[in-house]
Amino acid sequence: MFPIRDHNPSGRTPYVTYALIVVNVAVFLSYIGLFSDPRALNMFFFEWAILPARVMSGQGYETLVTSMFLHGGFMHILGNMLFLWIFGDNLEDQMGHLGFAAFYLTCGVGAGLAHVLMAPYSMVPTVGASGAIAGVMGGYLLLFPKARIDILLIIIIFFRIFTIPAWVMLAVWFAMQFFGGIAADPATGGVAYWAHAGGFVIGAALTLPVFLARGGAMFWQHNEGHPPHPEARYDPSRVPTIRRRRR
Repeated sequence: MFPIRDHNPSGRTPYVTYALIVVNVAVFLSYIGLFSDPRALNMFFFEWAILPARVMSGQGYETLVTSMFLHGGFMHILGNMLFLWIFGDNLEDQMGHLGFAAFYLTCGVGAGLAHVLMAPYSMVPTVGASGAIAGVMGGYLLLFPKARIDILLIIIIFFRIFTIPAWVMLAVWFAMQFFGGIAADPATGGVAYWAHAGGFVIGAALTLPVFLARGGAMFWQHNEGHPPHPEARYDPSRVPTIRRRRR
């Protein structure tokens, strides 16, 4: 089960969201040849990925940023960029271009620190934009809890698109990260659950001033939790292009 689109068009062109996608893809393509040489790939990741034990020793702080633009494979980057594409434009619309850029980087660094704190002795390289994107999802949940999200459900050979409120999809996703973090040992590698959960909470907290500036609970009551503009409508059997609304 994963989201494929939302019904929440943005009011401005999300230049920062586009730029982040382009940079992530460009960086991935720059070292894609290393995947045929596991030793070279490991050396590359050991140089630029987060190694919690190294950060705890007072070294490699720059990897809290560089790791955000590295990915471990095609599905890793495709999944992350899909989530950023769906949720990033609406946060950028509310925060402005520079505000969203600062928000994204702060969430990514905070998510990396959350992972370091939960696995302080690990020497397993950690890469991916998912901590920063989790922050975007946390902010989205706060501002647009009832925005409609289309999810693709796949059960063996069964494919079906369902439309659900954003809060359902995001709450389920956060619960998966939280309980995954409890069940897994972060020092052994795999999914960085606590980076995801930490980024999500940090994103919601950093979005709180925007939410309060919009009127807080009154923002929800006025729109009943939906986006403050007409939602996109389309045939659920088709994948549309959602147009910007003009101001």
